[in-house]
Amino acid sequence: MKIAAIVGARPNFVKIAPIVAKLRTRPEAITTLIHTGQRYDAPMSDAFFANLELPDPDVNLHVKASSATAQIAEIMLRLEPVAESRPDLVVVVGDVNSTLAGALTASKLGLRLAHVEAGLRSFDRTMPEEINRVLTDSISDPLYHGAGRQREPRAGGHSGRPRSLCRQRDDRHAVPVPRACPRILDP
Repeated sequence: MKIAAIVGARPNFVKIAPIVAKLRTRPEAITTLIHTGQRYDAPMSDAFFANLELPDPDVNLHVKASSATAQIAEIMLRLEPVAESRPDLVVVVGDVNSTLAGALTASKLGLRLAHVEAGLRSFDRTMPEEINRVLTDSISDPLYHGAGRQREPRAGGHSGRPRSLCRQRDDRHAVPVPRACPRILDP
């Protein structure tokens, strides 16, 4: 199974690190880590990748833009040729512009899309992150939530219920995403 994992900002790195680490131990998972460059500062990015033991990105889109709209559009334009390799699953995390751009690109190309940290809601549509969350959840399947903070999407949102990314042995109490053992490869 070919998996494209898209990151672009500090919160994404923290969330994707345990997922990529686990996926890279599974021989059936060929994982490509794509860095959009949304908030790229070489020393900071390098420090996060080193401290989280994230491998260097397989692809860096090096996107620089002056506005959120331009950034999302540029990420989509640069991501499309990469995504034409037709991964079996695109994984996006969180609620940053890279998340929305990756989700929209996957959806437009007819690729299966998983959203990690789905179902979180502030219900404040003046927040750009809330718009990113709502739109990403609405076009993603499967949806995975982190432990303890998830909320069900309201009417008019995605009809699927967010699944736990990982659970403890008794399968009742979710483990936080940073210590997750992902079920992304499970049906």
